[in-house]
This record gives sequence, C-alpha cells and structure tokens, in this order.
Amino acid sequence: MTLFHVHMILARTDEYPEGSNAFGYDLVLPLDAGMNLDPEGWKAHKEACTVRRFTEGQPDEHGLLRHIGRGWIIDYDVTDDEDNEPFFKLDRHKIDMGEYLSVTEADGEQRTFRVVTISPLGA
Repeated sequence: MTLFHVHMILARTDEYPEGSNAFGYDLVLPLDAGMNLDPEGWKAHKEACTVRRFTEGQPDEHGLLRHIGRGWIIDYDVTDDEDNEPFFKLDRHKIDMGEYLSVTEADGEQRTFRVVTISPLGA
C-alpha cells in the first residue's frame, strides 16, 4: 500500500464546457496496485488521508477522507455531519490519470472531477 497525492479539477459542465482548473480537490489516499482505493491502507493511515478543496475566489477548505457505512466522504469538521461531502461509489472507481470521480458538494450538487495528476506521496 502506498499513499498517493491525487489532484483533480472540475470536469465539463454547462457552465464550464472545457472544465476548469479553478475548482477541484487535492487528495492524499492509499491506492493498491490496481489504482483502487485501499480500505485496509486507509484504516492504517486515517489521519494522513487528507483533502483540500479549492474554489476560485474562496479560501481553501481542509478535511479528512472518511469511511461511513458503505460509502466514502470528505469530512471538514468531525463534530458536524452537515458539512460532509460524499463521493459517488469511490470504492468502485479506478483512481488514475484521466479518470473521473464525483462528489456531492456542500450545496447539494453532484459534480464530476477529472484526475489530472497522481503521484506517490513524497515523490
């Protein structure tokens, strides 16, 4: 198991037909050899599995990747479940260059993001 830094940006939308690198996420998470999320690696390194959400014109938000029931969320405040942003089937998606991941953001809208860089942590 290796921790990876994953940088993803907003994919195509009606408002941004080419996508936008002004909106996205930086994730630190464990991936297995097949570039899938490694739940056992997450259990061993929960506190290292961080998330930074960036939005043009707003301060960055920082949180943790958490496993809740059968799903994965971004948790910005562990004392408040209202701020959680769930991933859409993160455990079933390959996390690699050019792949797409969806997050239901704080405004209730599910948005799709494209992985643009991925590298082993510390590389």
